[in-house]
Parts: sequence; structure tokens; C-alpha cells
Amino acid sequence: MNINKYIKFTFLASALALGMTSCDDFLDKPSEDQYNNDNFYSNDAQCYQGVNYIYNSPWYDFQRGFIKVGEVMSGNMYWGSSPYLVFNIQSTDEDLRNMSYSLWAVIGHANQVYANIGRSSGPSQEAKNATQGECLTLKALAYFFLVRTFGDVPLIHDNSQELASGTYNEKYKVNKADIYEYIVMTLEKAMELLPPKADPGRIDYYCAEGLLAKVYLTRAGLGQSGSRNQADLDAAAKYAKDVIDNSGRHLLANYSDIFRLANNKSEESLIAWRWTVNGTAWTRQNTLQSDLAPQGFDENGDCWGGWCGPSVDLQDAFGVSPLDDPSTRIDPDTRRKACMMLPGDKYEYFWVDKGGFDVLKFCYDPVYGKGGPGEWQCGTGSYNVKHCFGNNGDHELGAGVPAQRMANSLATHILRLADVYLVYAEAVLGNNASTSDASALEAFNAVRSRAIPSATPKTSITFDDVWKERRLEFAGEGDRWYDYVRRSYYDMQACIDELKAQRRNTYWNTNALFKYYYENGIWDISLAAQESGSGEATYDDQTPAPNVTASSFTIPFPNEDVVFNKHLMEDPIHVDVRAEYSY
Repeated sequence: MNINKYIKFTFLASALALGMTSCDDFLDKPSEDQYNNDNFYSNDAQCYQGVNYIYNSPWYDFQRGFIKVGEVMSGNMYWGSSPYLVFNIQSTDEDLRNMSYSLWAVIGHANQVYANIGRSSGPSQEAKNATQGECLTLKALAYFFLVRTFGDVPLIHDNSQELASGTYNEKYKVNKADIYEYIVMTLEKAMELLPPKADPGRIDYYCAEGLLAKVYLTRAGLGQSGSRNQADLDAAAKYAKDVIDNSGRHLLANYSDIFRLANNKSEESLIAWRWTVNGTAWTRQNTLQSDLAPQGFDENGDCWGGWCGPSVDLQDAFGVSPLDDPSTRIDPDTRRKACMMLPGDKYEYFWVDKGGFDVLKFCYDPVYGKGGPGEWQCGTGSYNVKHCFGNNGDHELGAGVPAQRMANSLATHILRLADVYLVYAEAVLGNNASTSDASALEAFNAVRSRAIPSATPKTSITFDDVWKERRLEFAGEGDRWYDYVRRSYYDMQACIDELKAQRRNTYWNTNALFKYYYENGIWDISLAAQESGSGEATYDDQTPAPNVTASSFTIPFPNEDVVFNKHLMEDPIHVDVRAEYSY
């Protein structure tokens, strides 16, 4: 790995941070340019300001990989001829390279700011502790992504030590087990430093503890066969339960509210990439709407995601189909509409200044959908909803400022309270076939009943119950592939079988069907086919399933990394991280 590049880049961390300004109070920074590392961290406010940018800028280049790995590989999303869809990712892939660069940049920046704050003498110990705890949590999060994506990876504990030794391109990979132990150690230190409650949007003790619970649940299967390590399951349950009982946080009443701009810092959001719109500071903004929304969804000419969308397999999981008459669609799960647009859907929170968003009118009315595609583009018959904010009016209504081209401030939620609830339920279930534990059921049913108010509460849950609930709850949020990775640690064949059985292909002729329905008010697949001459709308069951193997669960290192560090192609080493490193 070209650690030289990554580490040297992070020495720009303070200069990058000091020069940033923002109209968002969470990211406010002074515009003075007379500061440097030696005199900037001189008071409490500057400590908090010095950490702010690690919530966004270093993560910027991970956004596309976040979706392609988390959603496309998992079968939750269709993305054209993407190699992520068919498990044919090459080491030269640009999104893979950007992803790797981004995650190592987070670690480097977090290390550097952590050290800078530690050397400062002006701020209160309370402010130093809190902000150093934030650095460590974000560093642990980056390593959590790295180990679940690439497997065995190098450890970079301290930038200065690495540069002083001059061996930054001679780093060996470290065993996954040791990486997980390092993540645990880092989060434990973060929890020592963090306050029990912080300002909205900032990481506090319970945010780090929630991540620690998820790390333990993931590690529980590592090196196991058929069952998971009970001590790790117990730890996951303990930490998750503490968050549930003592954090003072609650699930939002309405699921779709989580993903609106006005709720960027809601109590359900434990850890998020917290973006801001600032034309002078590129990389601090969310650009996901550009990749995921159809052409013309906003006024900035920056949406090109109409050809990708939620998969047919995910639609099956929700129990819906774009080939069903919208007027008779049975749709009890509120998460479906908050995740995917189907024909006939309307949204009161998009295009508010136009009375709401009507997806078929957008596609086929050239006045209402001015600048739009003039057709339904995605072959799965659905469009993305999550990570989309709407038009400029919606952005101003929710954030107080208009969006800019490829720049919005919608938070990307990485760890939500609902995740901790389901981590707890699964950890209590553990290796058992089922559980009727009251507290596990309470956590599980809280998540499920919010989404499906008509659902009868479960009196017993199995692994399959939790597995499906996680998919529906976090669909589109970049997490599903990592559920497969952690399951593959102890039950590889089940993951391979499930992925091979997915419906990852598209439908034929949905555009003709949808257009006929919009123009005639009649849902008739045969009549639509006759009028258009394009044939009936049917699922493509001819394209073969992707060839998923055990090697598919570890993504190759980018070619650039391997060129600079030959050790990445060698076997990993064991490191006693507790003895070797300390904070």
C-alpha cells in the first residue's frame, strides 16, 4: 500500500481544517489563515472545530464505493454492467482505489488531529478528551470498513512514528483477528474519553458503544464454523443493551423522517457522515443524489442515476412488484416507499414547492418533469429514494440553504439506533435456533412495528427473522454486504447459496407498461405491449446468476497499493496489539 502517500497527505489535515468555513453550526470554523498546528488548538472551541472536517471530507471518495460494495454486491441494488453486480472487481477499478484511499485518509487524519489535540495546553481537559474520543471512534469506523472489505490489512497507529521509521511502504498485513482487537481497543479508549452526552450530531460515549456492540457481533463469527463465539455475542449484547437502556435515545416515530434534511442530527443517528454545502471547500459535500437519482430530479443538471435502482430481489423481500397494478398494491411496510419508488408513488417531502413529487408524472409529463428523462429508465422498475433530498427548494426548506451542483448536506447515516436494537436481538439469540427472551423481542418488535404498524408482535424470533429485518430496515444504507461478510466468517455456504439465488436482473418493457398506464389510466400488460409493439413486461430470467465463491467476500487491494507495497501480496502477520500499541 502507498502509505507514504496516505500519511503525508494527512499532514495537511490541520491546514485543511483551519482554512474551512461553513454556514452549518456543526461545522463552523474561523476563516483566519494565521493559524498553524502549534497555535490553533488553543481553546475548547478550536478543538471541536479541528475535528469537524473528519466527519466529512476524508470520507468523500468512499461514497460511490459505499453504495457499490454495500448495496450492489449484496444484491440490494441494480447498477447496469457494474463489475460489483457480477463479482468481477479488478484491482484497477477506480471506485475501489478511491474507497481504499478514502479509508486510509480517515485514519491518517484522525491520527494527526488526535496527536495535535493531545499536545495542546490551552483547552480544558474535558474538550480535549471529547474531541480525541471523536477522532478514535472515526478511526475505528474506518478500520471496521477496511477489515470487512479487504480482510487482513496493515495497522497505522501513529503517523509520526511511521514517517520517522521510513518504512511506511514496508508494512505487512495484520491478521483480521488482530485488526478486530485493535478496533475494540480503540473504541474502548474512545469510550473512556467521550462524554455521555454531546451536542446533536457529535459522537458521544453511547455512539462509540453502539459501534463496539456491532464490532463484537461481527467478530463473533470470525474463525468459527457453524456457530459463533459466545463471549463475543455476550459482549455485543451487553454493550447494545447499555445503549438501549441508558443513552436516552429513542427511535423516531416515522421511519422516512430519519432520512430528511431537517433530521440530520436526530437522536436515532449515532454516527453519520455530516456533510455541508460550501462552494469553496470541495469534498465536504454529499454527492450521492447525483449517482442515485434520475435525470432532472433537481435543477442543477447533476443527476444521472436513473439507470440504477433497487433490485428485483429487494422488491421481492418487501413483497412488491413493479408489474402489479399500483391501485391494488398491498404495501404495509412503510420502509418500502422510503427506500424505493415504484410506479404510482407520490412523495409529499420531495418537490414540496410543486405540491409533492409524482414519479410517473415526472417521467411522462414534459412540463412537470422539465429536464427529466421522458421515460422510465431503470429496468428494475424502481428508483432510489434514500440519499436523495429532492430539489433546491427542498434543500433550502430542510437545511436553510440551497443545494449546489453535486453538493448537498443530507447526512449519510452509518450507525443508527435501530441497528443497535437488532444487534442486541441477534446477540441474545446467538447460536440458538430461536429465542423468546423478552428484552430481545422488545428490541426486535420496536424496529418492526415502527415500519409495519399493523404487524402482530413476534413472540419468538429466529436468525432468519433478524436477517430479513436487517435487510429491510437498512436497505440502501451501504450495510447489507457487510452483513454477508460477517455471516461468511462462520456460514460461508449459506451466503453463497443465497447470493446465487437472488433475482439480480431487470425486467423487459416496463417503460411501455408504465407509460400506457399513465396515459390511459388502465393497468394492462397485454394492451400496453400491443400498443407499444415492444412486447410484454417480463423478468429477465435468462442472464445467469453471478459466480459467487468464497473468494468473493474479500475484495482485492487496488493495484496502486500493491505496486507500492509488495507485502500486501504476502501472508499476514500476528501482532499483539495490546502489547504493541497504546493510547
